[in-house]
Amino acid sequence: MVLAVVEHVEHPFARGSLTSDGVQWSAEHTTSTDDYEEVESVAIAPPALGDVLEYEFGLTCAVKSSGASESVLFKWQARNQGGTWVDLHIEVTYAADASTYKEYTYSGCFKPVANFDAVPFEVWLMVKSGGAGGENAVGKTKSSSFVKVIYSAS
Repeated sequence: MVLAVVEHVEHPFARGSLTSDGVQWSAEHTTSTDDYEEVESVAIAPPALGDVLEYEFGLTCAVKSSGASESVLFKWQARNQGGTWVDLHIEVTYAADASTYKEYTYSGCFKPVANFDAVPFEVWLMVKSGGAGGENAVGKTKSSSFVKVIYSAS
């Protein structure tokens, strides 16, 4: 049996109409509760299956609050298709007075872990308000975000 190392790269976020400057954003998601809510999720299904060696991410989002007094919290997560979500980084807080969009990019290599070690898999951005003051968190993803998986295929 011959094994091949395969790299699969996708830019799956924020698809839609073309823009004059090439910068595309997903639709905004405004929270309706103080719990984490999905901004955008994608499924990554490479054309062949195999053992995952490594994931690489370059994930960009923008978040803000609907008012000036509460913070916004967000995190990117991934999972094996239909499995349990795994945090790709620690929870991030955009401090109070977060009423204008701030862009964040989280990138790097990620080794397979329990619940996130196979293809196909899913990735999403989650956002929530940082307080009980009645303000909403708003988030969106950027089309320059990418997901790369390196795996061995037979």
